[in-house]
Amino acid sequence: MAHALAWADRAPAHGDVPVGCVVVVDGAIVGEGENRREVDRDPTAHAEIVALRDAARRLGRWRLDDATVYVTLEPCAMCAGALLSARVGRLVIGALDEKAGAVGSRYNLLSDPRLLHEVPVDYGVGEDGAAARLRAFFEERR
Repeated sequence: MAHALAWADRAPAHGDVPVGCVVVVDGAIVGEGENRREVDRDPTAHAEIVALRDAARRLGRWRLDDATVYVTLEPCAMCAGALLSARVGRLVIGALDEKAGAVGSRYNLLSDPRLLHEVPVDYGVGEDGAAARLRAFFEERR
């Protein structure tokens, strides 16, 4: 999670919300990224999507069933869908997102038995650091 938090720290420099994500396979980071919606002018450039694309490119495959994804903020519905589509093996979340979280707060897409894949989730890893970054970012914008 420390590496994901370091990626989150990069996002405010280009006007994006401080969210970072890393994808790990066999103890090695194979994908990483931060929110890039503002700088890329891309509504899908959330940290999770950026990191999943990076991992798929590096590994040469889209199935990531052997991967653990670490993200500093609970994924939204789009990102939860991408995690499901990638068949991610495990997800570790820092802070919960009470407004738009789709992995336990508002919805729980990763454990819906009606879908083809379910992802085990660990919550609250690095929560204090992730939440502090988000608070500071939004307080500065007010």
